[in-house]
Amino acid sequence: MRNAVIVDAVRTPIGTGKTAGALHDVHAVDLLAHSLAGVVERTGIDPEVIDDVVTGVVSQVGEQSFNIARRALLAAGYPESVPGVSVDRQCGSGQQAIAFAAQGVISGAYDVVVAAGVESMSRVPMGSAVVGTSDLNGRAFDARYPDGLVGQGISAELIAARWGISRTEMDEFSLRSHDLAAVATKNGLFENEIAPIAGLDADEGIRLGSTVADLAKLRPAYYDDAMAARFPEIGWSITAANASQISDGSAAVLIMSEEKAREMGLRPRARVHSFSVAGDDPLLMLTAIIPATRKVLSRSGLGLSDIDLFEVNEAFAPVVLAWATELDVDIERVNVHGGAIALGHPLGASGARLATTAVNALEQRGERYALQTMCEAGGVANATIYERLDG
Repeated sequence: MRNAVIVDAVRTPIGTGKTAGALHDVHAVDLLAHSLAGVVERTGIDPEVIDDVVTGVVSQVGEQSFNIARRALLAAGYPESVPGVSVDRQCGSGQQAIAFAAQGVISGAYDVVVAAGVESMSRVPMGSAVVGTSDLNGRAFDARYPDGLVGQGISAELIAARWGISRTEMDEFSLRSHDLAAVATKNGLFENEIAPIAGLDADEGIRLGSTVADLAKLRPAYYDDAMAARFPEIGWSITAANASQISDGSAAVLIMSEEKAREMGLRPRARVHSFSVAGDDPLLMLTAIIPATRKVLSRSGLGLSDIDLFEVNEAFAPVVLAWATELDVDIERVNVHGGAIALGHPLGASGARLATTAVNALEQRGERYALQTMCEAGGVANATIYERLDG
């Protein structure tokens, strides 16, 4: 069986998803093109050899619609012969792009492929793709779930209640994310993965100086009278501080067969070892990372003790904490350079961004295996294992 290897990975710094954010004035096509151009420039490959560009993007509306992958690769200067496709697995779209790319290489359908992700949440607001939709689900779906599903914030509250995670625990985890991200930035640990853009050379959302007492003053972000009546167990602990940030950013990962990399004189940095996708309760929605993790470990033949580092998307603090509790994972091995609570969560880009960070962290620490998993709207999750290669 052919191996799918990562030759390089690059991302933009993550900008805050606000009109005043550093990347707000960067068109989504240009935002993606920057990472696509960066991964080619860094490796020196002729983009003519790229078989496809698979790109994750969630809000496929406006400037992120009409297959942004194709327009961005042309904007990046790729030859017109290079195709591109946009995929949507919600927050895991960028990670799914990596899985599709790796599957293509392993099967022999691709020799060289770029897996990427993008989201400009300041320009294309979250949820804008369904604005004006009067009936999103249809009759059969509503018949199966007559009480209706809930938004992700409510799902996060339900997870906190079910696993008994306190507001203090969530806020402490959030402060940890900012502290680790700040240390990684100060020590230059992101320099090898970031391609500066629009005058921004570091992630914009990292904050220091807050305390648990400061965060305790924030109001619950998702309190709703109807939901409080429906779910009396909720403690209303999710705030802006212990949830991921709305952000702008892109990332690109160059994947090819190991044979092709050797032929081109390129050093494989990591192997896409194993991958899986799983579904779970769509009401809790964000818990599918638990079965997805178990599934990818089963497929890989590895155990939790074999995994050196974990990248678990910090959509909400209780999501990561429930996952760690359920699987009995040492939190000190999780998101060692901080996560989306500090760095930001540009939806479609985050999967490729986490992979980029994971590969660099493995190299910096001399470790072998990293496991990445992300919760996704609708009760789905991706999980991927990367194996560092010595060259």
